[in-house]
Amino acid sequence: MATDNVGLSLKLFIVLTRALQSIKKRVEEDIKKQGINLTEFAVMELLFHKGDQPIQKIGSKVLLSSSSISYVVDRLVQKEMIRRRPCPDDRRITFATLTEKGRAFMEDYFPKHEQVIHNILAGLDDDEKARVIDHIKTLGLHAEGTSTNK
Repeated sequence: MATDNVGLSLKLFIVLTRALQSIKKRVEEDIKKQGINLTEFAVMELLFHKGDQPIQKIGSKVLLSSSSISYVVDRLVQKEMIRRRPCPDDRRITFATLTEKGRAFMEDYFPKHEQVIHNILAGLDDDEKARVIDHIKTLGLHAEGTSTNK
């Protein structure tokens, strides 16, 4: 096995982290201009693309704790972007669904949001993006299989 270059691995970690922070900051700035935060947008985007979702399952799909999801859902209900809908077959389940206002917002804003992301990532051409996607997927899969207890 080749000697691991620990310094190069550390540099890659720092570069990935800083790049992600810069990209995320620009995306969040754009979303905040719409009067919502990133978490609220993530919930609305999930409902827009995947349809009604059990509130209890949203957290795992947008990487939030269940207590945070309750707060975010409450805020979106207050903003009239989503509503709660009881499940007709199981009283323990409540669905989150986009309201007409929420759907109209997403239909108007999401194409603009995609363009913002495209512009932010325009530093790479399509071939470079495809290679980066493949490399980062490989890196993520490897990271999932490693343990910090070694």
